[in-house]
Amino acid sequence: MKISLENSRTQELLSAGLVSIAMICLILVVQLLSRLDSPWAEIAAEPDPITVFPDFASIPNVGVKKQQFFDFLQDYIVAENAEIVRDRIDLQRYADIANSGVALSAPEREWVLKLAENYRIETAQLSDSETVKELMKRVDGIPVSLALAQAANESAWGTSRFTLEGNNIFGQWCYEAGCGIVPAQRRDGATHEVESFASLESAVRAYFLNINSHPSYRHLREIRAEMRQFHEELDAMELAYGLGRYSERGDNYVDEVQNIIIQNDLLRRDNG
Repeated sequence: MKISLENSRTQELLSAGLVSIAMICLILVVQLLSRLDSPWAEIAAEPDPITVFPDFASIPNVGVKKQQFFDFLQDYIVAENAEIVRDRIDLQRYADIANSGVALSAPEREWVLKLAENYRIETAQLSDSETVKELMKRVDGIPVSLALAQAANESAWGTSRFTLEGNNIFGQWCYEAGCGIVPAQRRDGATHEVESFASLESAVRAYFLNINSHPSYRHLREIRAEMRQFHEELDAMELAYGLGRYSERGDNYVDEVQNIIIQNDLLRRDNG
């Protein structure tokens, strides 16, 4: 009799538990349906993911702060280089065709011209072969060490106002009113602003495009093309000599970037 009563009690508890679970599920379904019937359901959008930039200024140990800064930014630079490599592989195939004297097909030429537009090449007076040749100088990577050193210099190790407020980690300027942040010490008559970016990814992408397309860095691209011609690894220390016009500090800026590379052993990150 005792065993029978215990079994009956167990069944009662199990039934009660199942009823409770069913009631909870029913309540959740009703709440979900009421939200879907709401007039706000159609216009409410999922918020964009929030990228929280690390608070490097709060790290008291300078060495730790530098390493965390480099570790954080390196993935963004590697990812952008990977995108460029994919385009360069396709471009090399079209370069082989153009250099052989065979005309590009209509789809091939369309792809090349679109890429040339992205890299700000005026193609009206260029043959397909000349366009591809110029693209091969532009559609190329930037050593991780060089980009990291510039980012450290331009962003004060990720603590500058422009980095925190506008994701501008490379100190890039823009020249339309409202395109960015007005520097507090902008000289009289100057109209530039420090560009604001929606994300760190877009800032890194803009930096690569700037180096790979702006006339000021033609010398860097020539140095890089020569390295490619002789099948050499890209040398960040040599390429830094092409950055003399990146800053008003000129040759001193080049020295600063090279010193950051040396002092922080950044060359080892180029092979990572």
